[in-house]
Amino acid sequence: RSPRKCMCQFYSVQVGDSTFTVLKRYQELRAIGSGAQGIVCSALDSVLGFPVAVKKLCRPFQNQTHAKRAYRELVLLKCVNHKNIIRLINVFTPQKSLEEFQDLYLVMELMDASLCQVIHMDLDHERMSYLLYQILCGIRHLHSAGIIHRDLKPSNIVVKSDCTLKILDFGLARTACTNFMMTPYVVTRYYRAPEVILGMKYKENAGQARDLLSKMLVIDPESRISVEEALNHPYIHVWYDPGEADAPPPQICDKQLEEREHSIEQWKELIYEELIDWEERNKNGVTKDESDAVRGLASQSSSANDISSMSTEQTLASDTDSSSIDTLTGHLDESQ
Repeated sequence: RSPRKCMCQFYSVQVGDSTFTVLKRYQELRAIGSGAQGIVCSALDSVLGFPVAVKKLCRPFQNQTHAKRAYRELVLLKCVNHKNIIRLINVFTPQKSLEEFQDLYLVMELMDASLCQVIHMDLDHERMSYLLYQILCGIRHLHSAGIIHRDLKPSNIVVKSDCTLKILDFGLARTACTNFMMTPYVVTRYYRAPEVILGMKYKENAGQARDLLSKMLVIDPESRISVEEALNHPYIHVWYDPGEADAPPPQICDKQLEEREHSIEQWKELIYEELIDWEERNKNGVTKDESDAVRGLASQSSSANDISSMSTEQTLASDTDSSSIDTLTGHLDESQ
């Protein structure tokens, strides 16, 4: 087992009402969001050379519920690897031992905006269909491993200015690989139920977008369009790429993830073990055999503000003229 990092590698900075004690490699911290699970800052990773998002989990060991959510999010982020799911870059704690362990930091890709901002923009159907396609690809990847997000909402979906999209925040996710009884609890209760939205009247000839929406907003799950069927709908299928939509499912390392019931101290030990495992398998916050992926991530970051940065692969995957998806940058600037 490699030696734990010493405190000389860390420094503290006040971010709003919270103190972030982070590795010195992370500079220029700026608060960009907060929620029930934690506070997120943007930062410059001076080792890898590109911006990242640093999330400090809020009081992860305050009670058993918080501890289990922290464990669940860490385990799922470690095992999921898909272009439409947020990428975990690093995990660390400033504490040097299990006895002192109290703070957990997750370092992830930094995106440009949440879907909360994007949905208020005047987007054309080409952009909207591409964003929806990516959401479906991410959901399908999770479902292929029996992972149910349970808190999928605009604030948990983030985008870059080149229209690339990723799903994040797995604190409330569940794995359906065991015969557990799922609770109905979801933090964000003000999202309207399907039957409320279905009260809206649509014309029969409203087109592909409304046709797809009418099939998605069905209360009975047996009658509702499936993710696979939605990916094959004409409104979406133009973007279909087997490598994205049919990616191999993630391998969940903890098959008893939902069956576990532990004390706070036991959860703390499990999380600490996952953190140590990460440190032993990674170098500079990146798995040793993922250097190519990191270079790609750095390249992606450097072109985040390039208004014509839709990738060749994405362009070729479409049968339409993708030149109009040259940017969300102007709209993002206007919304901020």
